[in-house]
Amino acid sequence: MFSMYCPAALVPSPATIDRIPGREVKVRRGFTLVELLVVIAIIGVLVGLLLPAVQAAREAARRMSCSNNVKQLGLAVHNYHSTYNQLPRQLGGTNGYFDKGSSGGNNLRRYAPGNNGGELSALVALTPFFEQQALWEQISNPYQVSEGTGAGNVYQPMGPWPNRTLIESVNAASGLYDPWITNIPTLRCPSDPGIGLPGQGRSNYGICMGDSIDQTIGNLYHPYNGSFYASSTTISKNQASTRGMWQPEIDNKFRDMMDGLSNTIAMGEFVTDNGDNDKRTAGVKGVSVKLAGGVRGCESYVDANRPRFWANTTSILNSGNVEWRRGLRWASGYAIFSGIFTILPPNREICYATGYVQGDGILPPSSNHQGGCHVLMGDGAVRFITDSIDSGDQSRAMVALSSVNGDATLSVPGAASPFGVWGALGTRSAREVISTDF
Repeated sequence: MFSMYCPAALVPSPATIDRIPGREVKVRRGFTLVELLVVIAIIGVLVGLLLPAVQAAREAARRMSCSNNVKQLGLAVHNYHSTYNQLPRQLGGTNGYFDKGSSGGNNLRRYAPGNNGGELSALVALTPFFEQQALWEQISNPYQVSEGTGAGNVYQPMGPWPNRTLIESVNAASGLYDPWITNIPTLRCPSDPGIGLPGQGRSNYGICMGDSIDQTIGNLYHPYNGSFYASSTTISKNQASTRGMWQPEIDNKFRDMMDGLSNTIAMGEFVTDNGDNDKRTAGVKGVSVKLAGGVRGCESYVDANRPRFWANTTSILNSGNVEWRRGLRWASGYAIFSGIFTILPPNREICYATGYVQGDGILPPSSNHQGGCHVLMGDGAVRFITDSIDSGDQSRAMVALSSVNGDATLSVPGAASPFGVWGALGTRSAREVISTDF
């Protein structure tokens, strides 16, 4: 009799059974639905953790690139000074005389061969010193328009008025002057998303004009170029209030920085306008910014729910012409395009006393970096200034003649800046030396 007992060792395994001829056994292997959902959830969490880190790494790289641009501009300033023994002029150029009462004088600047009206920014003279020699050759020589209805017209060296708008018929009649509408990589911060029109060659960097805006902004004063505004009173006001490393139409030198180059801000960065009513790129008009308490006069116009933007009902400077916004013309000497002031701290609002960009306005530096912006010191050092830097008493009037600001304590030229460490860094010779880190 045969036993039915079969040792376990003789029982074929499933894998063995699969190989037995004539036998097919399918073994199903895979994830359950719960396991799949858990894996998907884990991947989602990891991606969620990774994306901010990637964005932070990218912004760190953009910030470093921006800092390098500022450093290049610092080297350009020092090389220029080494070559010419002075700083490049802000609001300089050819045939600066502008007869405000004559439309002919105004138009002559716009049409070929044109003249720039003495309103070029210091950045123009720096171009050959930050690797833009080819562009400088176009600017410093006669320039012939090569296309369009103005083809064949020739602009004189140093070009036409840099504040022509693209919508003006003169651009069709005389032709575009390409150097003024060229975007220069060194003048662009990678963190700024602004690009293209209505900008005519955007710039994220400008020169520092100090802690007072009187007599410093645009073409209304021109105290040294022969206009009828050049009275002794105007010149006295200019000397009293233009306290930065740069003064309009004056050829300053390193020797004039009595506070020391390491204690004086030379340049700073700012964001360019994107047409979104950002308070840092579009200004409020018609606020008494010079009087006591005036530097904070535009705070009430900020949107309470979006503190980086103006409220919808705010009256914006030059609202009908979007070309007159922050940083949209690198070649223009108007401060809204190529200047900063050390009055309000970084990333605060733009506030104008008048309704036009040539007037008096507070223009702080700004950036899309977290918590502050870059500035260039006179000695070439690049510093990152936080939004919370000591800015003194913002209820005080800025330094100027008493007939302008109504503050007798600030009517004496050379008075200490009322705007703390920030204001002191903007003055070149007020004997305000910063001994601590900032």
